[in-house]
Amino acid sequence: MDGKDLAIGLDANKIRHITDSLSTYLQGKEKPLALSLVSFFSRGHLLIEDLPGLGKTTLAIGIAKSLGLSFGRIQCTSDLLPTDITGLSIYNKTSGEFEFHPGPIFNNIVLCDEINRATPKTQSALLEAMEEKQVTIEGKTYKLPRLFCVIATQNPTEQFGTFPLPESQLDRFMMKISIGYPSRQAEKEILKIGSKREDIYDIDPVVTQDEVSRIQDEISHDIHVSDKILEYTLSIIQETRTSEYLTAGLSTRGALTIVNTARAHAFFHDRNYVIPEDIRDLVEYTIPHRVIFKEEYENLNKREIVRSIVDTVPTPL
Repeated sequence: MDGKDLAIGLDANKIRHITDSLSTYLQGKEKPLALSLVSFFSRGHLLIEDLPGLGKTTLAIGIAKSLGLSFGRIQCTSDLLPTDITGLSIYNKTSGEFEFHPGPIFNNIVLCDEINRATPKTQSALLEAMEEKQVTIEGKTYKLPRLFCVIATQNPTEQFGTFPLPESQLDRFMMKISIGYPSRQAEKEILKIGSKREDIYDIDPVVTQDEVSRIQDEISHDIHVSDKILEYTLSIIQETRTSEYLTAGLSTRGALTIVNTARAHAFFHDRNYVIPEDIRDLVEYTIPHRVIFKEEYENLNKREIVRSIVDTVPTPL
């Protein structure tokens, strides 16, 4: 094992330490927690679609605290303005000058609760910041933090007074996941000891910001993706573009997402190279929100359809 492999092994242990630490506060949520960390360390943004009360906010706060990052929250409503997210300049009578007051978007981890309740204009301001990692206010450009991730949530059952994200903007999210109900045993433990939501604000960081940044760099630069894996990815993309179930397949940005998340998945499993399972384990979360289904298939289980499409592609040996 060379020095680089040893460093990857040590940092993969830190990821497991983060997961173990947060599992205490997120009983029965190991899978969504692991997916959220894959998305974060792939430098992506995360969309969580699920019912209220299942731990979406606790998950976002927990990730920020365990990684030693700042946390901001935006509660989306129909009267939320773009400047409520980005910030604005306010006139200071004493100095006689305008002073910029940054909005919550300037935090490392930004929870955007019920994003589909914001108007398209406000959604657009948020999604532009996610893509460009900067905001322009009154002609001046402000850079967002180097470590920056938006965790947006939406309730799948609410239709009245909401503004669904268009497909072109859904593509900005690296993964779309659900939290799901905890197991019976996990829910029993929650009932016994009560919510740990308040305690999570006091947890100590498991890693420093410099370590977080280094792990992201290791995943980007030190995890090998062979030609066979690239060809496998291209075959999956081509299959989505010709599928009988879809009117539009994956974009090039979607293809990059598949490769980047596979790198993080391999890193989390202590490998410095990607195998087909790294891609197959994540396709249900990286593909369905990026493709357009034909109208007759809209009400079917989209994850199962995507899985059936991927299953038609021969797995490289």
